[in-house]
Amino acid sequence: FSGAQQTAPVMVLQANTKREQGKKAQLSNIKAAKAVADVVRTTLGPNSMLKMLLDPMGGIVMTNDGNSILREIDVAHPAAKSMIELSRAQDEEVGDGTTSVIVLAGQVLQAAEIFIEKGVHPTVVVNAYFKAMEEALKIAEELGVEVDVDNEEDITKIVRSCIGTKFAHKWGNLIVDLAIKAVKTVVRQSGTNVEIDIKRYAKVEKIPGGLIEDCVVLDGVMFNKDVTHGEMRRVIKNPRIVLLDCPLEYKKGESMTNLEMMSEEDFKKALESEEDEVRKMCEEILRVKPDVVITEKGVSDFC
Repeated sequence: FSGAQQTAPVMVLQANTKREQGKKAQLSNIKAAKAVADVVRTTLGPNSMLKMLLDPMGGIVMTNDGNSILREIDVAHPAAKSMIELSRAQDEEVGDGTTSVIVLAGQVLQAAEIFIEKGVHPTVVVNAYFKAMEEALKIAEELGVEVDVDNEEDITKIVRSCIGTKFAHKWGNLIVDLAIKAVKTVVRQSGTNVEIDIKRYAKVEKIPGGLIEDCVVLDGVMFNKDVTHGEMRRVIKNPRIVLLDCPLEYKKGESMTNLEMMSEEDFKKALESEEDEVRKMCEEILRVKPDVVITEKGVSDFC
């Protein structure tokens, strides 16, 4: 074919796409993984330090949890993103060891760097990783100890080993006992199936003031609300509770509503009619003699 008949090259990627391949890309991935590991390395061990983070909402978070730190970091490198996903997967599956898994992954990749520089093919290195994983699983099976979930002492040892690396370990068994009690409170058992969904059923409510020793596990629902009226009771035992999915206020017209007012008295009558409607709602609620009324909608001041 002549030059005029040759077709133009097909551009699969965008013109400004940056592409790396070969040894350069491999070493770049290792460097990115080591950089992520270095971020959380100082939060591991008995002399670990807390990281102070500024979240997108402007709040300040102090933590030494690897997953909590990495999820606040915005990275662009694909290898660094894979490391952060690794930390998230560890948190979802195990709930602990998020920092350890990142530091271990960084060191494992660093150990492979010298072989990549010597020209060893990456597939050979990956096969060696798989062999190492098989050996590690065999050792884990040998060292593993069977745990009885009904044995309080065994469970306490496991939780203490997790909390021992956190800042809360300074309060001894207090946090351990709270964690175990919270899990036992939300556990659901149906036959042989056991469900422990702490993310859905166990919430942490922070109240300024007081001491750490004042922390308790409440078997129920907690609302952090201010007392808006002086005659409201501070303590109610065995209350009658009314749950409402409607607002305790006069319902305004959803579409265009026209009111013709000729004088000041007409405006007063409109306000009085709204108050009458709210009063009727309150009278209907008071007929069941509730101690506590909970609504997900608005509440008028008059009500």
